[in-house]
Amino acid sequence: MSLHVFASIVTPFGTAANNRGETEGNVTTLQKLIWQGQPHTTVSAEAIRFGLRQILATLEKEGTNRRWNEDGRYNEWKDREFKTWGEGKKPGYIDDDLLGFMSAEAAAEEGEAGSANVRRAVLEVTRAVSLTPWTGDVTFNAASPGATPSAQKKGIYSVPYGTEVHATRYQYGLALTPERLRDKSRAAKALKAVGELGTVAGNQGRFLFDFSPDYIIIRITEDPAPRILYCFEPHEGGKYVFAPSVVHRIKSGDIQAGELLVGAGDTESGIAKEFKQYEVPVSGVKAAIAAACERVDELLGVKG
Repeated sequence: MSLHVFASIVTPFGTAANNRGETEGNVTTLQKLIWQGQPHTTVSAEAIRFGLRQILATLEKEGTNRRWNEDGRYNEWKDREFKTWGEGKKPGYIDDDLLGFMSAEAAAEEGEAGSANVRRAVLEVTRAVSLTPWTGDVTFNAASPGATPSAQKKGIYSVPYGTEVHATRYQYGLALTPERLRDKSRAAKALKAVGELGTVAGNQGRFLFDFSPDYIIIRITEDPAPRILYCFEPHEGGKYVFAPSVVHRIKSGDIQAGELLVGAGDTESGIAKEFKQYEVPVSGVKAAIAAACERVDELLGVKG
């Protein structure tokens, strides 16, 4: 049986705005979906992967294959054609190993088949969904005359604009099968990166929202099904969170308590106490991730 690592994360409470740089009229919009019958805001998995890649670059001496150039707003590549990856069983760069890649080339002539060099991501990331519904909050503002090139065109007049905002937490999940990695020590590095994830970028803009885990549930198991994704539920408007579906699965035997590690920003919170009742180890977020890294390395036979 293969070893699988799953995690479900909920962020601290914060205010999200302008996460993708798109507008409707003069209102900057948040990305939204209908979740359980109500509109919720959402952040793409690719935006989370972007943030993780920046952290992964610091965890190995050779860094990542691609690095985002903030000044030029483009990716700088060490191996654009992934030749290093194709050289036998060399481990390649950490981001190619964990996050996968695709390089496609069109056919040279009509009627011929094109080619593609593809590696599916080993570290899979879900889309982040707000823990509470979006109620339509919008702030209205005015850019001072000449504050931006577009405002400059208005001369002496201020330029009104609006921004959709959402005070909420976000939850998202991860899945990882370490044995698919060329370098299995990178499984623990992936978990470490998740614990250090701060801001998450959208397509064109950033918003200062702490995407580090406020609570994290990690499952290390031979069961190929996660069974813990999107498990968090809000109480008192998101001030408190619980994970009743995971508790029910422990009761039913679908999840063994010994497979779980829980990290909590508040180890005396209701959710922490609930897991302690079932003898699930509960500690601070950093301590839980460190314990998970140690357990994964031990099971894989990797020297930390």
